[in-house]
Amino acid sequence: MSSSSLRDRKLRIAICHPDLGIGGAERLIVDAAEELATRGHHVHIFTAHYDPNRCFDETKQGNFLITVYGDFLPRHIFCRLHAVFAYLRCLYVAVCMICLWSSFDIVLVDQVSAVVPLFKCTVSKVIFYCHFPDLLLARHVTMAQRLYRRPIDWLEEKTTGMADCVLVNSKFTASTFASTFKSLDAKGIKPQVLYPSVNIDQFDFRPVQPQVDGW
Repeated sequence: MSSSSLRDRKLRIAICHPDLGIGGAERLIVDAAEELATRGHHVHIFTAHYDPNRCFDETKQGNFLITVYGDFLPRHIFCRLHAVFAYLRCLYVAVCMICLWSSFDIVLVDQVSAVVPLFKCTVSKVIFYCHFPDLLLARHVTMAQRLYRRPIDWLEEKTTGMADCVLVNSKFTASTFASTFKSLDAKGIKPQVLYPSVNIDQFDFRPVQPQVDGW
């Protein structure tokens, strides 16, 4: 197949995102889905939580599908184990995607890399978007915190490296990725930089008329 025919091919693209609320990561995911849909691709976002009353407007315009699985699962127990339940909720979403839907051409995953091995069992190409290494955002102060985070941090590094392509949001994050995931860097896994988009339609570019005193 020629490069031009590949560019013209309309792909079935799935996005696996933990919580489609309002935030920086969600803004990037929604912008990516909107742009891909505008280019004619079939885009479907799968998530563990979506509230139409607390979301970006683009998610309600119908340009791409949104399906929720696993919102019944708890987010924490007594304000603890947030990371474990985030992983469980995302894994549930991934299992539902694989079992209930036909295969996609590309699966875009962000935030929770633990689902990457599941999608690798399908024919889909898997892209992981690393906003920032999660292990650097977690607390590792007490012995209990370090013991709790050790398997999670190990799993994050291992599963991130299983993606067919790793993307980051800046050159700074790329350098942080290399210094944090040393085993991946040693294997030659270098993330590619894909900057978050900016919607320039929100700005008013009309020329400002000069104001003259007395007129």
